[in-house]
Amino acid sequence: MNILLKAAKIIDPSSEHHLKAKDIFIENGVISKIEDEIAPGTETKILSIKGLHVSNGWFDTSVSFGEPGYEERETIANGLLTAAKSGFTSVAVNPNSNPVIDSNADIGFLKNKALGNAVNLYPIGALTVNSEGVDLSEVYDMKSAGAIAFGDYQKSITNANLVKIALQYVQNFDGLILSFPSEKKIAGKGVVNEEVNATKLGLKGIPALAEELNIARDLFILEYTGGKLHIPTISTAKSVQLIKEAKEKGLDVSCSVAIHNMVLTDDVLNTFDANYKVLPPLRTQSDIEALITGVKEGIIDFVTSDHNPIDVEWKKREFEHALYGTIGLESAFGALNTIFGTEKTIELLTKGKERFGLNTSKIALGEKADISLFNPEETYIFDKENIYSQSKNSAFIGQGLKGKVIGIYNNGQLITNE
Repeated sequence: MNILLKAAKIIDPSSEHHLKAKDIFIENGVISKIEDEIAPGTETKILSIKGLHVSNGWFDTSVSFGEPGYEERETIANGLLTAAKSGFTSVAVNPNSNPVIDSNADIGFLKNKALGNAVNLYPIGALTVNSEGVDLSEVYDMKSAGAIAFGDYQKSITNANLVKIALQYVQNFDGLILSFPSEKKIAGKGVVNEEVNATKLGLKGIPALAEELNIARDLFILEYTGGKLHIPTISTAKSVQLIKEAKEKGLDVSCSVAIHNMVLTDDVLNTFDANYKVLPPLRTQSDIEALITGVKEGIIDFVTSDHNPIDVEWKKREFEHALYGTIGLESAFGALNTIFGTEKTIELLTKGKERFGLNTSKIALGEKADISLFNPEETYIFDKENIYSQSKNSAFIGQGLKGKVIGIYNNGQLITNE
């Protein structure tokens, strides 16, 4: 079916139509016309929505689904539908399933489950066998099967030599290593940020030092080995400074920040709501300000929803015993748009593919239609009715957001919330 988008404002600095409202005609999955006015032909679906904006398809660098093993949290099918309804045409999926995604067969399983979907699924393979941090996994075989990077989700590598060997080994095929920043012995049994609120609430704290010490170690190793390192979901002001200094040295390092770590402080913990139990933990307002500055200055390369569905059984329990994680795909655009405004938000949501070795596109004649559809002006209070995930563990419930997703068009398929 052909698609005609009417009076869609284009947000794409690489396009000659940037910031212009145009009719866009998509024929057999390819953009064939961009004009002020296009008359619809036969067998054409027309999308005419007030406030319609379009951009290149959004990409999230850190998404978790339950399947295989935790289908009660989320299936791949519903997870990809959630991504589509949240405006994402591509997602990088973490290996934290059961079994852990640590072999070429596991990578093949994920890719086969996503075949024919409107959303592109790109697997991240576990860096170590079963994500146990002991033995390096089959990284080359997983790369050959379609893995785009290698890391143990929310698990740091205690053995520094293993990080060194991994960075050296993947240089043979230009691989990207992810290293979660947390020094286990410093973090200990902490569950929240080590600050005044932790003391007030009687909860064990995770010092900022645990993150910063691990980052410093990995950056020293990277300087020694070379290679490509990505540090996911940093959360402290000092972490931003460490990565800034490393980039000034010319090290090939990138990093990301979870959107909830730029919105919520540990002040929300006074309700003991386990939806706020995330890793890294929510920090202070001064950390948030440093993270936002780091994003604006390009020190922080990507933002991520760090979408992690957890079923109610593991969230409705004492805070110390609840699992870490919040869903975030559904709230990602509205939260970012509230902080940064539309053009910067779209920049943040559309960058990252090159770092992970993926093809990029633009809104131009002859290009494959890989686009996100949204209205950046609509304001609302985020609630459970805005959640498409099977699990409802969102840290954003009750938050005021600006900007709603209309849907996506990708792989010849239109999916909308209308």
